[in-house]
Amino acid sequence: MVLATLTTDEVKEPEELQKELNDLEFQMFRMQENLKQIAKRWQVLGIEQTKEEKWVIVYILDDGAQCKIMLNECDSAFRGVWDFSIQATYADDHTIHIGDIKGEENKGYGSICMNYLKNHAMNQNVQYITGDIAQRDWDHLDRLIHFYEKHHFDVEVDHQDKSGDLVWNPAS
Repeated sequence: MVLATLTTDEVKEPEELQKELNDLEFQMFRMQENLKQIAKRWQVLGIEQTKEEKWVIVYILDDGAQCKIMLNECDSAFRGVWDFSIQATYADDHTIHIGDIKGEENKGYGSICMNYLKNHAMNQNVQYITGDIAQRDWDHLDRLIHFYEKHHFDVEVDHQDKSGDLVWNPAS
């Protein structure tokens, strides 16, 4: 028999545990209500837990011309607007081109949505996901490069022109 030892950092007071339980119950209630509203207009792709242990609903709009992966937090009521989104268009039958990523940074939402976009591309038999780095992105270039490389994109940056190209190919 193996005995696990807990450090004082791992021991939670009953009040803290009760608060966490209450927060989780509230998120589950919101998730149920938000899911009903979102499913009326979009295709729900999944429910995920963020790195901050918050629950989110991931859904898609794909009309054959554009592909938008959206995310909604479950700790507030859905008001018809996403909390995070990757907005893309079909460049051709084999390529989805990311036009913009919008929403709050450093919550893990980008990674959640990017994973769903890559899965969607594979399910649609799309071979590439592309994107651009524009001059407006230059103040957060290091963060963008890290994000895209983490998601296995080839990233080429032209520092002189303050631009760049991104390509993801699941076969490479």
